[in-house]
Amino acid sequence: MSRGKTLKAHIAPLCAALVGLLLTAGALLTDPHHALANSGFGPETQVGSVQVNNVTIAYESHGSPDRETILLIAGTGMQLTGWPDELIDELVRRGFRVVRYDNRDTGLSTIFDDAGWPDFEEIFRALGAGEPAPLPYTIDDMVQDAIGLLDTLGIDQAHIVGASMGGTIAQLVAADYPERTLSLTSMMADSGNPAIPAVGDEEALAAIPPLLPGITEDDYVERRVLAAQLMGSPSYRIDENTLRQWALRDVARSFAPAGEARQGMAVLLAHFSDRTEKLKAITAPTVILHGAEDPLVPVASAEDLAGKISGAELRIVPGMGHDFPLELVPNIADAITAAMKR
Repeated sequence: MSRGKTLKAHIAPLCAALVGLLLTAGALLTDPHHALANSGFGPETQVGSVQVNNVTIAYESHGSPDRETILLIAGTGMQLTGWPDELIDELVRRGFRVVRYDNRDTGLSTIFDDAGWPDFEEIFRALGAGEPAPLPYTIDDMVQDAIGLLDTLGIDQAHIVGASMGGTIAQLVAADYPERTLSLTSMMADSGNPAIPAVGDEEALAAIPPLLPGITEDDYVERRVLAAQLMGSPSYRIDENTLRQWALRDVARSFAPAGEARQGMAVLLAHFSDRTEKLKAITAPTVILHGAEDPLVPVASAEDLAGKISGAELRIVPGMGHDFPLELVPNIADAITAAMKR
């Protein structure tokens, strides 16, 4: 089957998932009342933005700059606020500097408004014809953003951590920039193997309304609440009111649904871009963290990923879905620090 036909065969569930956006990967993870002033970050917290690769990247840095750095790379539609403050606190407490940032097209980083909504039909037509897809950027551009941020902040090496789409970016950073990568932690991310289903629970994901032009802020918030309920961890449920408050918090910070759709297409294409050789080239100590109940990215994809990275440790977390329950913050921090010790 040609690449274009393979893509088309998966378009129905993916429109509800990746194009419909990996919302719980990036949203609904922190307490909206947990302000920075109360987080314990202290005076060593820096908030700013830098110019890299002709875009603005908004970031936060927590902990002393003289420590080893952990770079957190977010998932599709995920603002930097999606990383639990409790996780930042824990990693800083363990002696690290932590940098989290908004990927291009989300949060306070550059939003590609002029690009408009993705033309899905034209994208798949181009792929079927073997032509470049009409997208304003790719995952590789986002890899360059991560490296550019490290460059601008004067960070020579870092522990690279990514979730969902961010896990894909993190894998490519480790593959393309081994000299910059102290360790790799890839969470709830796929391996780019088109032979493995792109999504796990198609029925659950199809229940999420498509993200379409004209969506209102109110509808967007309700959509995020539903996505969180469907993709969240079965053993660590979060009440609906809390989910809604988190969504409202992020919408107040930035509302860019078309940016999420563009990111969704970039990660969709990355899924069908076999990166086996790049994964085999990764030499950094690696931990693969994945939820046993992830309805979006199948466990088989995490197993495939771990098998392609030499010496990688695979950690499957019982009861975890496609989100970051606060109860599992210690597990996540342990996985990150375990990669450093390998």
